[in-house]
Order: sequence, then structure tokens, then C-alpha cells
Amino acid sequence: MTLLLYQLYRLLKGSLAFNIFIGLLLVYLAWLVVKTLNMELLSSILGQFIGIGVLAVLIVFQPEIRRFLLYIGRSRVFTKDRSWRSLLKLQLKIPSEKESYVTEISKACKRMSKTKTGALIVFAKTSRLQFFANTGTSIGGYITAELLESIFMKNSALHDGAVIIADLEIVAARCILPVSENPDLPTWAGLRHRSAIGITEHSDAIAIIISEETGEYSYAEEGKLHARVSAEELNEVLHKALLVED
Repeated sequence: MTLLLYQLYRLLKGSLAFNIFIGLLLVYLAWLVVKTLNMELLSSILGQFIGIGVLAVLIVFQPEIRRFLLYIGRSRVFTKDRSWRSLLKLQLKIPSEKESYVTEISKACKRMSKTKTGALIVFAKTSRLQFFANTGTSIGGYITAELLESIFMKNSALHDGAVIIADLEIVAARCILPVSENPDLPTWAGLRHRSAIGITEHSDAIAIIISEETGEYSYAEEGKLHARVSAEELNEVLHKALLVED
């Protein structure tokens, strides 16, 4: 039980759901107290909240439950046999070709950082994030530095929103992402940073952000923001996001 409670704490820590969980726990403890003291009216009122507790948990903790199920689905126990991946286009790419994509994205990020061009790039992993890709403009193009830079140019019609990359291609641009409601985020985190965190709360994607104000790199993973990383750290994240093996 201690281990389970600790894992639950790690799952909820730093999110708005943690405060909600504490609130639900306090309501449950209050119900136990009034029930023990035979306070029938209060016990009946609080009992109504407890009665719909399971439904409330499913609604309130939907992002956390999604992340938990993704975590289980990605565990080695269930993904040990990866032979089916050979049918995917992702596995048909040779390592040197993947490395070239890392180079192209890194080149684009460096140029956009230098010119302080804001950007948000999401790397899908387990799924193609098709629901979010459908909110934007379909691209279906090869990954090149020039294409990424042209998308995020300030005068471009596609520069608002996020670019989604899946199966080593640019799936869509100008995508609308869920915004994180985490109350513990730094005050300087803008809409791009909150959207990057939001998509990683809803999926196992990795999101890279380039600040329009400072040109600094940041990235989000598993609902956590890693701010102001160096170019070397960004390159490591790109290798991880594109599954490039050393």
C-alpha cells in the first residue's frame, strides 16, 4: 500500500489534480468522522458526495489516468516483442537518415533561436496525436530546416500553434494543444510553454519550445517543463524524441 500511495503521489505531484485529490480525501475523512459520531444529517449529505466518488474521480483525473495507462502500455513487459514495428515506416528508416533529421531540426532551432522566432514542435511517440493534428493544417512533408523555419516565420499563416512530427515526417502545423492548468508553473511561462506541458500531460509526446522573447530553448516531457536548456541538451532531446540509436 505504501508503494502504491507513493506512485500515486508521484503521478499527481505538481498538477492541479493533486489539490483536488486532497480535497476529496478530506471530504471522505470528514464523512468517516460524522458517521462515527452518528451525525445523521451531515452523514447523509456527505454520503451523497461519496456515492458519486468513482464517477467524479474518472472525470477529474482523466489526464492522470490517461498518463498512467500510457505508462503501463509502454512498460517493457508489454513491449518486449517489437517485431510488429518492422511493419511501420519508422523502422524502415536507417539510423543515418534519422540522424539527418536531427541535424535539420537542430539547424532550424538554432536559426530561430538567433532570430528570436517563437516555435513549438511536438514529437509524437506511441500515437500520431491525430486528434490534435486534425485541429491544424495537414502538411505531410519531409523534415527540413527550411520548412520548419518557413512555418514559424512571424508573417506565416501557420506560425501560430504547434507543429506535430510523427513517424519522421511533419504531420501538421498550426495545431491547437491542451493548455496545462498546473498552478506551480513559473510566472514567465507563456501559452507556448503551457501548451507544451499540456500535450505531454495528455500523451507521452515530447515538446520543444523556442521563446519568442529570449530565444531560449525549453522542452516538456511527462508533464514537466525543463526550462532554458543548452544547445547540447536540446540535441540529446532530439535524439531521444526521434528514437535515434547511438
